[in-house]
Amino acid sequence: MENRQNPERPDLRALFFGFSSVGLSGFGGVLPFARRMLVEERRWMSAEEFNTQLGLCQFLPGPNVVNLAVLVGKRYQGVLGAIVAPVGLLAGPFAIVLLLALLYDRYGNLQQAQSMLRGIAAVGCGLLFAMAWRMGAALKDKVVFLPFAALTVAAIAGLRWPMPWVMLGGLALSGGVAYWRLGRK
Repeated sequence: MENRQNPERPDLRALFFGFSSVGLSGFGGVLPFARRMLVEERRWMSAEEFNTQLGLCQFLPGPNVVNLAVLVGKRYQGVLGAIVAPVGLLAGPFAIVLLLALLYDRYGNLQQAQSMLRGIAAVGCGLLFAMAWRMGAALKDKVVFLPFAALTVAAIAGLRWPMPWVMLGGLALSGGVAYWRLGRK
């Protein structure tokens, strides 16, 4: 996983401001902005690395983007980077949310405020769909991964199985398939 497209290691300042730009880019979901910054703009990760690391971050407890910031910060600047990157990601939005809470408390019942919030939610859904589409396009062996996605959706949404059990079963099954595929090479 060391075949990054950009050979330069980002310093603490670059990590802070890179993730600050991500944190300030979205409202309610910044994963598409994180992908754009990490893969397309700064080239700190390849598309395949991003998918792999995001998969790990989704398995870990906590917000996926914060986990990703910790992981990228640690990768490039050790423990200090693992602190600086998520602080950069969260500092601006934290200040904005405090300000918005004050404004919402005062003006939240206005129809214009309610309409604005519905519009922002629609944009967030569109950005999430676009990011999922791009991530899917980056998968090399899509045919191998499609059954796992279908089984996961069926198990959680259809059969209502508990997510931890589905994750453990998926981990065992996908690990077995990966072991089998790697053994053939």
